[in-house]
Amino acid sequence: MELDILDARLLDLVQHNNRLSSEALGERVGLSASGVQRRLKRLRSKRVIEADVSIISPKAIGRNVTVLVLISFERSRADILDRFKRSICKMTEVMSGFYVTGQAEIVLLVTAHSMEEYEQFTRRLVNETPDIKRIDTMVVLDRFKAGFTLPMASIACR
Repeated sequence: MELDILDARLLDLVQHNNRLSSEALGERVGLSASGVQRRLKRLRSKRVIEADVSIISPKAIGRNVTVLVLISFERSRADILDRFKRSICKMTEVMSGFYVTGQAEIVLLVTAHSMEEYEQFTRRLVNETPDIKRIDTMVVLDRFKAGFTLPMASIACR
């Protein structure tokens, strides 16, 4: 999908604050409120905007442990990976999952109330996926940046 400079400006604004009104967005990008609504509807229907969400602090809801989990498999067959991805998508502890290259095949961002809860999570992973060869855990000591914003400057300069 082709994005123009107005799309880029709108995307930049809503990814930083999706609670701005169509009127406020329109004032900032030089469009009418209805023009903003039409563009946002198109961007959502084309899945440029995947979701409108609020980012919640894990610690604010008692999820005091954040870990990066690297998972390696005995065999990297497509059916094993697909089954694993489907099961991970159902696990509420997993905030993000990535199929990657390098030392592991999968990287997960996981939160838990405690290390004991995280241990239960890893036991469940191993029990449900016998093809796991190795699980490496990196405990997050300090989250100093969190978000999903993307740089829009390359689109705005077209």
